[in-house]
Amino acid sequence: MNTHFAIIGHVDHGKSTLVGRLIYETGNLKDGKMEAIQAMCKRRGMPFEWAFVMDGLKAERDQGITIDTAHIPLKIGDDTHTIIDAPGHREFIKNMITGAANADAALLLIDASEGIQEQSKRHAALAQLLNIKQLIVIMNKMDLVDYSESAYERLCTDYRAYLATLHLEAQVMIPISARSGENLKDPAASMPWYDGPTVVQAMVKCSARQSLVNLPLRFPVQDVYKLDHRRIIAGRLESGRLRVGDTIVISPTGKTTQIKSIEAFPEPQAPILAAKAGQSVAITLSEQLFIERGQVIAHPEHAPFETNVFRARLFWLGNQSARVGATYKLKVHTHALPARIEAIERVVDMGNLSEQSTTEIPRHAIADVLIRTHTKIALDDFRAHDTMGRFVLVDGYDIAGGGVISTEGFPNQRSHDLHNPHLTPVEHKVELPHREAQNSHRAGILFFTGLSGSGKTTLSLALEKAMFQKGYRVYVLDGDNIRRHLSSDLGFSPDDRQENLRRVAEVSRLFAEAGMLVITAFIAPYLTDRSRVREIAGTLPFHEVYIKADLATCESRDPKGLYKKARAGEIPEFTGVSAPYEPPQSPDLVIDTESLSPEEALEILVRYVDEHFALDTKVWGYSI
Repeated sequence: MNTHFAIIGHVDHGKSTLVGRLIYETGNLKDGKMEAIQAMCKRRGMPFEWAFVMDGLKAERDQGITIDTAHIPLKIGDDTHTIIDAPGHREFIKNMITGAANADAALLLIDASEGIQEQSKRHAALAQLLNIKQLIVIMNKMDLVDYSESAYERLCTDYRAYLATLHLEAQVMIPISARSGENLKDPAASMPWYDGPTVVQAMVKCSARQSLVNLPLRFPVQDVYKLDHRRIIAGRLESGRLRVGDTIVISPTGKTTQIKSIEAFPEPQAPILAAKAGQSVAITLSEQLFIERGQVIAHPEHAPFETNVFRARLFWLGNQSARVGATYKLKVHTHALPARIEAIERVVDMGNLSEQSTTEIPRHAIADVLIRTHTKIALDDFRAHDTMGRFVLVDGYDIAGGGVISTEGFPNQRSHDLHNPHLTPVEHKVELPHREAQNSHRAGILFFTGLSGSGKTTLSLALEKAMFQKGYRVYVLDGDNIRRHLSSDLGFSPDDRQENLRRVAEVSRLFAEAGMLVITAFIAPYLTDRSRVREIAGTLPFHEVYIKADLATCESRDPKGLYKKARAGEIPEFTGVSAPYEPPQSPDLVIDTESLSPEEALEILVRYVDEHFALDTKVWGYSI
């Protein structure tokens, strides 16, 4: 078993010294290497430096820091592991991320004499960002604090508290002196109060991540070539297996076909029938489909997530701060396309761990953001698939940031065509203008959206009564009523919310086609779902009305006690608390219930309906 360990931590806390001494203690130092380093140190007039065992760049030796990332094999017993020595200096943070990105576990060093530094915090946050769940914290240079148990315990208490804020937990915290080799391979006599594992013992208990072969098939398209009248699709299998004859789906187009062949060049003596994760292959399909770079081939039963919006934990590296509304090039696997930072939900100050509400992200900060693309892309939640759930943002020609994707709280936008080809639409004998003329008003849909507690139901019912008294044929479709009957079989997951709104849209369209004015009152938290409702309405008048009130206001009202229950964990995926709400970008009407009284809001709504739905004495040739 080959487990990859990233060595991370603040600069000068002893990472390279630890690696050098580990190589020596485990018997991995090549013959003559010790003597060569001793001679070099003597020539330079400096004491023996264990870091020189593995620091390969002259610049590193001259400056005493690790600049690049080094991969060092370390044989322990019958297993050969890989040590990834990542730079700790702030200016080389990109190298640290690159090095740690493929690690299974991390050894995070803290200088016991200096204590917890900003980089000690930042590197732990990056480990969490990179989904490194096996964390061994090493309190180095215990000789500089006289091997003090109380000093060790204080550091452990403080750092555990910090890790808890990241939802991280160290497997063990080990006091060592890397320079003298204490507690590296064998227990140290200088610290009899410590009875936990040594560094080597802790390392052998760590395991490699789940094999990518066992994950669902992900084959991002790298390129498509025409050769011998064939369309050959090239790429690298990021996970899973692929076999000739497999039925596959191409995301995000939704096209399905079969694998006709797996190609190799030069052509092998025997046909290739299968490929697995890690292999770069070329394939042909049973149909000549139009396929582009960035699309993803998968098995239909385990297709990737399709979306044009996702939440991300972003680490910003750009020289210029990232700002809300700024557009960058998003790179996910082989796909590259423009993307906009739609919202910055919080920025974490690594110095004091405070959370800031701001519209920009400074260099070296970590932030939770909302990112939107113009078209759908195929990707995965980072917790389900490391590779497919990572991305970078490019500003010009420079990598400006990187992060991991969370799809939690968003519906899968994968299209499913469930239409039965044997159905024939029935045309009504009464046309809509006739119905409208008889009703004395136009038909259409007023779609109220806003957070729970914003006033949607209150205003929709008041508007219904007011317009009915004025002679309108009007009816309200309210979220709770629909949930009790038409959608009683649905929950509140993003996919169920999507289906609920689809049903509401179809019912609203039927009411409007019957000549009525339909008022709907639904949270409808996602932009894409509301756009789909508008599409279903077709040519019917559709007016999106944003009942606007911020979360604090809605939560202070809490007319149904739902926020209180959500905060207590009794209602999962509650909009505004544990699930997102995306405000309308260009609603037809905004009713700000923070500043307007119910009476003022109703007056505006009545006037708006009369302006857009009242008929003159003659409409399209039909007399009233």
